[in-house]
Parts: sequence; C-alpha cells; structure tokens
Amino acid sequence: MMVSSFVIYVLSVINICYAATLRDTEPTCGYESCPAVKDDMINVHLVPHTHDDVGWLKTVDQYYYGARNNIQNAGVQYVLDSVIPELLNDPSKRFIYVEIAFFARWWREQDDSMRHIVKGLVNSGRLEFILGGWCMNDEASTHYNAIIDQHALGFEFLRQNFGECGRPRIGWQIDPFGHSREQASLFAQFGFDGLFFGRLDFEDKEERMKELTMEMLWHGSPNNLGEKSDLFTGVLFNGYSPPGGFCFDIFCQDEPIKDNKQLHDYNVDDRVKDFIKAVESQAIHYKTNHIIMTMGSDFQYQDAHHWYKNMDKLIKYTNMLQETNHSNINVLYSTPSCYLNQLNKAGIKWPTKSDDFFPYAHRNHSFWTGYFTSRAALKGYVRETNAFLQACKQLDAIAMLDEYFNTTYEIQVLKEAMGVAQHHDAVSGTEKQQVAYDYAERLSHGRASCQRVMNDAFMQLMPKLRDGFPGVTWCDLMNISACNHTEINKKFVMVVYNPLGHTVTRWMRLPVVADAYTVNGPQNEPIQTQIIPVDDRTKSIPERKGHMALYTLVFPVSVPPLGFSTYFISKIPSYANKKKMAKEIPRKITNSKEDKIVMKNEHMSLEFNKKTGTLTKLRNLGNGVDLDIQQDIVFYYGHPGNCSESDFQPSGAYIFRPNNTTPHVWQRSFPGDTIKGPLVQEIYTVFSEWVTQVTRLYEGEKYAEIEWTVGPIPIDDKYGKEVVARFNTTLASNKIFYTDANGREVLMRERNYRPTWKLNQTEPVAGNYYPVNSRIYIQDKEKNVQFTVMTDRSEGGASIYDGQIELMLHRRLLYDDCLGVAEPLNETGSDGKGLIVRGKMLILMDTIDNSAKMHRDLGLKTYMAPIPSFAKTDYKYSEYSQYYHTTWSGLTAPLPPNVHLLTLEQWKGPAVTPSTSQPYLIRLEHIYEKDEDPELSKPVTVSIQDMFVRFEIESIEELTLGANLLLSDLHRLKWQTTNTEYVTDNERAYKVEKLVSLPQTIQIELSPMEIRTFQVTLKGGQPTSNIDKFTVFS
Repeated sequence: MMVSSFVIYVLSVINICYAATLRDTEPTCGYESCPAVKDDMINVHLVPHTHDDVGWLKTVDQYYYGARNNIQNAGVQYVLDSVIPELLNDPSKRFIYVEIAFFARWWREQDDSMRHIVKGLVNSGRLEFILGGWCMNDEASTHYNAIIDQHALGFEFLRQNFGECGRPRIGWQIDPFGHSREQASLFAQFGFDGLFFGRLDFEDKEERMKELTMEMLWHGSPNNLGEKSDLFTGVLFNGYSPPGGFCFDIFCQDEPIKDNKQLHDYNVDDRVKDFIKAVESQAIHYKTNHIIMTMGSDFQYQDAHHWYKNMDKLIKYTNMLQETNHSNINVLYSTPSCYLNQLNKAGIKWPTKSDDFFPYAHRNHSFWTGYFTSRAALKGYVRETNAFLQACKQLDAIAMLDEYFNTTYEIQVLKEAMGVAQHHDAVSGTEKQQVAYDYAERLSHGRASCQRVMNDAFMQLMPKLRDGFPGVTWCDLMNISACNHTEINKKFVMVVYNPLGHTVTRWMRLPVVADAYTVNGPQNEPIQTQIIPVDDRTKSIPERKGHMALYTLVFPVSVPPLGFSTYFISKIPSYANKKKMAKEIPRKITNSKEDKIVMKNEHMSLEFNKKTGTLTKLRNLGNGVDLDIQQDIVFYYGHPGNCSESDFQPSGAYIFRPNNTTPHVWQRSFPGDTIKGPLVQEIYTVFSEWVTQVTRLYEGEKYAEIEWTVGPIPIDDKYGKEVVARFNTTLASNKIFYTDANGREVLMRERNYRPTWKLNQTEPVAGNYYPVNSRIYIQDKEKNVQFTVMTDRSEGGASIYDGQIELMLHRRLLYDDCLGVAEPLNETGSDGKGLIVRGKMLILMDTIDNSAKMHRDLGLKTYMAPIPSFAKTDYKYSEYSQYYHTTWSGLTAPLPPNVHLLTLEQWKGPAVTPSTSQPYLIRLEHIYEKDEDPELSKPVTVSIQDMFVRFEIESIEELTLGANLLLSDLHRLKWQTTNTEYVTDNERAYKVEKLVSLPQTIQIELSPMEIRTFQVTLKGGQPTSNIDKFTVFS
C-alpha cells in the first residue's frame, strides 16, 4: 500500500513538472503538431474520441453528472477527468473533443492548475477541439440562423480560453441522420478545411466504396458562393465506431489484447491479424495510403486508461511487423485534422458533389424521414424562440445596455438553451419524452431571462424624459387565443418590436373577452378592427384551461425597421357605440344558396366546395392565372413491426414508414363557420373531431393562410398515425419539386431518383420525403406557374405524384423503431389524452419569375415576425405620448429589400482584436439566390457607418462567419478536383481586409446568398467589458 502511494506521488510530481513544461512551450498546435507518417506504407490514423449527446435518453444535466445510469451508463465529467492524465503521460497520445456545452461546464469546475495543464495539451495538439459548436446540431430540422449562433457560441468559448490553438478546423457531424448542403456551406464559411460524417444512405455508401468516392469536395453553394463554400468531405468507414472487435471501452465486450506469453490466454497474434484484416478491408475503398479509424463511441472513455492501454499494444505489435514480416501498415495516434492534412498533401484529384445527403436509409424500408416532423410542437417552439433571441440581442445592442443591467448573463441563458436545442436529438424530436420536456423548460427559462433584457432596453428607448417605463409582459399562448394581459385588462397598450431591417406590416390577433374594442395607432390614428368569436375547437384545447377569451381582436400593425410601435387598446362599454361596433362583427354565411364559397381580396381569389369546406381553386387576380386545387388533411397508419428484419421495420421517432402508399381519407369533411369581415375572411373546415383547419385571406395580402389544428391523435384502435396536409393541383411538375435547405438555398428534388446512385426504391412515400425548413414548391414550366407552400416550422415534405405537395404536420406512434430511443413517439399532452399541435402554412401562386420575390420576403417575415408585448395603462394618448415614444426605429433608413441584418449584438468579453471600447458583432446577408429575381438577385451595397440611429461606427474588421478569426487571416487548404466547372468567387467593390477606421462612408457589397460578418467599434462607445459570460449554464 505504501509503495502504491509512493508511485502515485511520483507520477503526480512528474505530471506537474511536465505540465509546467507544456505551459512554457510555444504553441505547436494545428497541422504542425501532427505525428510523422511513413509515405511508403498504409498509415492508420487512430482517432480517440467520445460522442457525447447533449441530451437524448437522459437530460444534458444527467449526462454530465452520470445520473440515472439505469437508463444509460454515461457521465461526461468522468470522460474528461480520465482522458487528461492519459494525454499527460504520453506525448504521442491524442484525443479530440466536440461538444462545448459539456466541455464549458467541466472547464468551469477546474482550478487554475488543471486549466494550465489543459491549455498546454491544446497548445501541443494533443487535445484538439473538433467542430467546436455548443452541440453537434441536427441538419434537417435546424434553421441556418440557429446553426450559426450555436457554433459561434462554442467558438467564442474556445477563442477566449484557448486562443488560436482552440480554433476548430474540421467539421465532425458523425451522428446526424442525413446531411445538408447548406451545413457544408456554413462550415466552409466558418473557415473549416474539411468535414467528416458517419451516416449516409446504405446504397450510396455501397456505390462510393466501389467507386472510391468516399472522400470528395462538396460544393456547398455551387450556383452562388462558389469556391468559398467548397468543403472537403469524408465518409467514415465504420460510422463513428471502432472496427468490429476493437472496442476497448469498459462497457464493451471485445477481447483486450493479452500480451503475456506465459499466460494461457495470450492473443496478440490473433488480435493483430484481425486488425490487419480490418485495415486492408477499409483501405481498398479509399484513394490514398491513409485511412482513419474512429476509436470511440457514445460516452466512451469514462475509463480512458482501458482504451489507451489496449491501443498502445495494438500500435506496438502491429508496427513491429514492419520489421519482422515486412508489413506495410503503420499505426499511429492521430486526429481528423492530421488525417485531412495528409490527404491534402497527396496531390490527387478528388471527385465532387453538388447535392445533399437526404434522405438517409440504413437498409430497405428504413428511411429516416419521420424525424423531419417528430415533436412538431417543440420544433415550432424552437423556431419561434430563435426570433426571440435575435430580438433580445438587438435590443440590448440598440439600447447600449451596460453591465449594471446584468444583460450579458441574461442573454447567455437563452443562447445556451438555444444551443442545446439544436442538438441532433433535440429539435429533431428523437429524444425521450422527459428529455423533450427538459429542452422546452430550458427554452422557457431562457425566454424569461431575455424578457428582462428587453424590458431594460425599453426602459432606455421608450421614455422621452428618462422618467422610467412601467415595463411590459409577453404572452406565449397567443396561438391558442390565450393571454392573461389582454383578457383581464380593459385598457392597455401593445408594444410591437420588429427585428427586421425593413418596415413590416403584420396582422395581430389578440384574445379578448368582449366583442367591442377600439384600437389607436402610434399617432393616435384609429385602426380598423374586426372581432371574431373564438371557435369551439380552440376553446377545447386543454392547455387553454383557465383562460377567459371569447373573441379574437384582429387588426393590422405597422412597425418601423429595428424599432417598435405602440398601439392603444380599450374595451368599449356595453352602452357605448354598440351599434357602430356591431357593423364590424362578421356575418356567418354557411347557409348561402351558392354551391361554392368564394374568398377574395384585390390580389387573390379562393373557391371552396360548400359541402366539404375544402379549397378547390386559386386565382391570381394580378395576372389572371387559375389553378385547380384539392386541399385536405389525411393520415397514414404507421407501420407496426419488431425490427427483426427490414420487412418488419416499424414507424417511429426516426423512421417514417406508412403501412400503405395511400393515406386514409375521411369519408367526408364538412364546413364550419364561414366568416367575412372588413379585414379577414375565414373558412373553417372540419375533417374530424381531431383534425380541423381555418383558411384565412387578409385584405391586401398576396397569400392565403391555413391554420391547422391536429390532435389528440386517437390510438384506441391500436394504430399510430402520421398526419399530412395535401395539395393536389393540375400542374405538370414532371416528378420535380423544390425544398429549402435550412431556410436558405433551394434544392431541386426528383421523385424516386438520387443524383449519385441508382436508387432501389423500397418506400415510395417515405423514400421521397425531404426536410422542409421553410418552403416547398412545384412548377409547371410550360404554364409558367409556381405553387408554393411556406411553413412556420421544420416539417417533412414530398411530391408523391405530379402536381402534388404534401407536408407532414404531426405524428403519434405506438412502436419504437429500434434505433436507440427505446420508447414510441407518443406525446400525450397536458391531459394525458394526446398532444394537440397547431401551426400555419402560407400558400402562394404566381408566375415562376415573380415567385421568388414573394417567398423570400415572406420567409423572412415569417421566421422573424414582429413580437408583441403588453402593458396596462391608465394614461390617455395625450399623456402617454408626452412621456413615451410611441414609435421609433433603430435604423436611419430601411435596408434594401434583399438585405437582412442577421446579427446585431454587443460583444461582451474579449473580441477578436483588442478594443478599448465595447465592440459590436454585425452580420449582413443577401437573402436571394442568383437568377431568382431580375433585380433583387443582383449584388447590393449597404452603407454601414451611419446605419444606426443611436450610434455611429468608428472602425470595422471583417471576420469569418463564426466570428472567431479575422477574414484576412483565413487560409484554407486548397484541393484539386476531377471537375472544376463551378462558380468561383466574385470580385467585390470593397473588401475589408483588416481594421479600418471610417473617416468616410464605406459601401459593403453583398453578392447573392452571401453573409458577411464584422466586428465594429463605436464612436464614443462604452469601455470594453471583459466579463466571462460562460460562468452560467442554462
């Protein structure tokens, strides 16, 4: 016992001394730190790694601490505790870490001595951060804005704590269930040199292995951004697991390497022989004499010594054969970046790819397309909360709030909650139910924190005399006609904030208790209103329990760019103006003698079958184009099964597999109320007691809105159900339809076809589903007509027949699909009877040339919709306007219609370049693709110096998209390809190369789909804050 203690003491002293050496050594991270290879051999790059889901079967907290190990034996803190000593003991060892949400938490718990040790390991390249986002985000259900934010959050932590050696150079999407081209483009713009992932369609993988195209140059934006979006991409041979038989984790069952010949179980020769077979079977499918082997998996390395001791032996005895058997195999510890560097040095030409990796199937009948829609309510909440976070950051920046208000920490809470929510088992809907609740709770907590920030900002922006502001409240259940503030107050103001750089007109729908209200605008102008009764379907939603609203008050609002407008709302006493208000209460015309029901404004006409209440015809009144259409909501029965073979694959959280290619159609639908009023016309359609919709046409709008309500999905018949909205038109779409990628570029899809291999289609419905983040459309080239459907959240969509679009809205299933989550997707809601989900679709119909202008503008206004808040007041307008601004804009002028202010935030903490005043982070983006619109697809210039009302920009530096490196310092690896016919970078009118003072206006040019990122300082700005925002965890 004394000897053991002495050995431990000696080792500790050695480690401390060695750590001091690490601290004093100049950083040799990056490609310079890579181990030597042997050019005349097959070099096997062993990559020790752990894949740590930021929530899945357990919550993020439970995973970190190792709680509830009866569900899964996983504790992330022990992984990092265990790996660090192993790296210290042997300079040849390597380890990569990915999920910064976990690492940041572990880092906060370490003392200065351990932090210095870890920095030394990072500086020497032994511990390398790969990917570097807050999580490993999903690629189908995520919006590009949130993808950028969650990576920037992780990048900022790494930059502040580890400097240049902490900057990730490689994307590592080893577990997401299909891969988006937009994600590749964003990675390239982050400055990544490459990407490795683990999952692709099994038929695609077979073809690539045969053709030696497992590694390629992926064109992330071939038609718009060109070279700057190119990303070298590699498919990992074993997913992200070790080769079969060589998992050395404490929870694995594979044989360790037993190298004592005096013992009966000596197995070195057999183990090495099996390993060489694994090497050779992998090497024949790759182009160079380098291969990568992922040595780790989910939550592994909680006992790192177990792994490293066996890998040490594997390396030792395999490499010994170079001398004894003239073996040509060389095994070494490595990292993905070191492996990539060797591929780059190979000097060969690589194949290219310009489409994406959706949908993904791991075998026949097993298409991972169900998760495009799974947990539709959570998907909607995540999307809405993204806009709330942007507004929160903007208001903090515009109001120039300092640390007296504690806003940095408050915003960080929502940043981290949103970062976790982008995880590939979060917004994807593939987590256990209790974990989904945890994600939603974190978002709610973060929103509450940001509401305090927004109130503090309004206190700075609204008062004219600096006498304070009473504060506002927000209502999170407006979509089900529930809002305490509008229900209990007879007189109140509504402050609407617009997070866009353009003036926005929006329709407000407020839950109220009476049938007569007056609304006055920011200049005290009367606003026309319309009162609509709350329908019985809405009243029956369980989550609405306790709310009193009987009516919906509808009226338009107009809000200036990056600003607010105040509206004054008063209940009219029952004895006053009742006759006048009664004229605005809509009539019910269901009993009309006409055989059809028509809704029409100056732009659109919609015809409905009177007997069924379903849409039958669209007409664009601007150009006279007609479109016959049949719209309904139907459902597929989910396929049952026990997963024993592909024929028995059930539908589940991941997998969509209907038990028939034809959905169940109701015997008949029937109309509810049909309402016509001065502002909005509505048709209520009842498909069943649990599936209803309202189709709305607002005055002056070029789109129609369909609000659907689905649930509780019944399961009394023991069948799960997958509910879809269908649009059947007469357009000749010729198998082609279009879907967006993460809310940005649009990709063409062809039914029953894949560009890179000959598809054997085993699921004609599920195998044609693609992610729809914001829009899906079909075109009839001959008629020059485009029909577009916009969504308010991520959904799965397809065109199963020519002229048809279908979107999956909600799912409830009774079988686990045997892919790890170990429970069926059965959301029961607050009353235990089944979750009710409500959402919206917007439908557009125009010429092909005109459609982009409509869907680009509407897509932006949908995902960044104005945010209403409320305050009780007894002031008359004359009194209120004396004390407070009733309308205000943060911009000196609206931005051009094709430009979006993607990011505006105060950059608390150390900036990329040291600054004496508080820097700001700004991202500007061009929202159009090339050739989408004759005018709006052109490059556009923006004057940034005098863009804002409250401050003027003094200096500017351009950064990479992830805001962790000066753009002028970015030097990515170059690659040769077998195909060079694609767009190259465009020349700019002006490019910011380094810190530039602004004695005069600088025109920032944006090309189609371009995002440019800037660190700016302000004239007379506040002193720099060096606060450590990463001391909180949402």
